[in-house]
Amino acid sequence: MAKILIVDDEPKIRRILTVVLRDRGHEVFDVGTGEEGVDSTRTFHPDVILLDLNLPGIDGLEVLRRLQGVEGGHSVIMMTAHGSISSAVEAMRRGAYDYLTKPFDNDEVLILIDRVMEVHQLSTEVAELRGELESRYGFSEIIGISPPMQNVFRTMAKVARVNAGVLITGESGTGKELVARAVHRRSERSRGPFIAVNCSAIPATLVESEFFGHERGAFTDARDARAGSFEQAHGGTLFLDEIGDLALEAQAKLLRALQERTITRVGGRGAKEVDVRVIAATNKDLEAEVKAGAFREDLYWRLNIVPVHLPPLRERSEDLPLLFDHFLNRFNRELGLNVKGIAPEARSLLMDYHWSGNVREMENTLCRAMILCEGEILQVEDLPARVTGSLAEAAPDLPSDLHDLPLAEAVQQATERLEKVMILARLAEHRGSRTATAESLGVSRKTLFNKMRSYGLGDEDLE
Repeated sequence: MAKILIVDDEPKIRRILTVVLRDRGHEVFDVGTGEEGVDSTRTFHPDVILLDLNLPGIDGLEVLRRLQGVEGGHSVIMMTAHGSISSAVEAMRRGAYDYLTKPFDNDEVLILIDRVMEVHQLSTEVAELRGELESRYGFSEIIGISPPMQNVFRTMAKVARVNAGVLITGESGTGKELVARAVHRRSERSRGPFIAVNCSAIPATLVESEFFGHERGAFTDARDARAGSFEQAHGGTLFLDEIGDLALEAQAKLLRALQERTITRVGGRGAKEVDVRVIAATNKDLEAEVKAGAFREDLYWRLNIVPVHLPPLRERSEDLPLLFDHFLNRFNRELGLNVKGIAPEARSLLMDYHWSGNVREMENTLCRAMILCEGEILQVEDLPARVTGSLAEAAPDLPSDLHDLPLAEAVQQATERLEKVMILARLAEHRGSRTATAESLGVSRKTLFNKMRSYGLGDEDLE
């Protein structure tokens, strides 16, 4: 189903379209002005925009022009009165997908939306196939030419074709969720949802509600009914990250859901069938956990039908240069930087570094270094002390503009600079997701938004 934004100054039109589209299962958001329409694309991220040509303030053509500077794979369908068809045709010349003439038939709208989504799906498939060819079936952002990674790719290609459970193991930061998403995208369930759940982040008292959902009034804070992750993943893939951290009681309930393929919401009476493929991941040795009595053996064998083990970076040195270049290209694009390369001495240090945090540590390290880099080539002094091994950096010289400041003011300015760097790095790491960034930084979304506003960080800093 599609995410659809309606931009029309007539409340009746918006109301009718909203009802028709939601009845078909689409997610809908509507606004009454062009300015609101442009702003909404940055938060709602629609697949399709139904845009009225005649709007108060900026008109539909101006909205269309501004939308061309907004990232996203949205398609614009113009809505116009019969006498303005020439303007709608002009809009198509400027990039609109198609137009509707008011008054329009509801079925006409639905057929056009379906056609747009079919084009989106074909475009996505073509892009994925092209990426697969370009990276030697490296599955998009999973970069690797080393023998261990090629073994991983071969296993992924096989398991993507079947509807079997997968257990992904590997140290923290090796990219287990990327593997799960890649398998999902190339499976028969690719049109269904991919729902990721971090088992280690769920309080023990809320595990059942998180997995199976709850009815209104089931417990104190249950003000509304809510579908759990199994229902949300129906027809698609449920990714259970850090499965080894799940309590034994929760493991028993998970096993029952997997065996019976049904769930019951907390406070509910009837069981619901769910069609879900489960991919689990852990950085623990689950066989050892089973022997220690910390993990159920029957659940282990239920999950571990096809094992995929991700090697740590220290075992795939051939992949390091590819990853360096990949992250340079990515952060230049996402953060608007212009770092063209890495100096030989800096590259040598990066090659020799142990990378105990694996790909996630490398991603963070290069993002930080590129933000601090003052030229077009990354130098040794741009790298953190843990990489350079420099004892002198344990007590670094103060930046010249902090030398003469009182201690409290110098600390405040230094802290603000570090906060800005960390926020940019985490935003890049989480692809601009404010929610995921706030969680990784241990702050609320409101705190993150306030800090971004104070540092002048907007969407343009991520493009």
